[in-house]
Amino acid sequence: MVPGIGPSLTIPLGVGLGLPIITSTIVSIFGNIFPVPFIIIFVSKIFAWMRKVSPRLGRLADKFDSKAQKYGRRLRHGQIIGLLLFVAIPIPFIPGTGAATGALIAAMLGIRLKTAVLAISAGSIISSIFVAVATFGITTLFFN
Repeated sequence: MVPGIGPSLTIPLGVGLGLPIITSTIVSIFGNIFPVPFIIIFVSKIFAWMRKVSPRLGRLADKFDSKAQKYGRRLRHGQIIGLLLFVAIPIPFIPGTGAATGALIAAMLGIRLKTAVLAISAGSIISSIFVAVATFGITTLFFN
């Protein structure tokens, strides 16, 4: 449930620590989706607070805000499909392409909570399936 740590890291880590692949995948999906509604609901209030409290935190909020705006401009047409695909395409070890950033983008674009959560959840499930299949293939190929 740590934003930025998505299925592309948690599923292989879980399998590497001895969890069955199904368990690792299910836990990863729920952990990835759980913070999404909270991010969408509270991100603007948190950013305002960060800007008020400290210049350093304000710069961090501005950085996240500009990143969301950059990705958001690309997704403006076909927002829902774009959001789903943005979350669904697992890019290992590249932060900022998962559910947390998708939630941030949805909040900045003003996408309805229910719609955004459904699109991000579907993208997270698709991403987790890709990563689980790849993890299963690699572990079967090299470790059995």
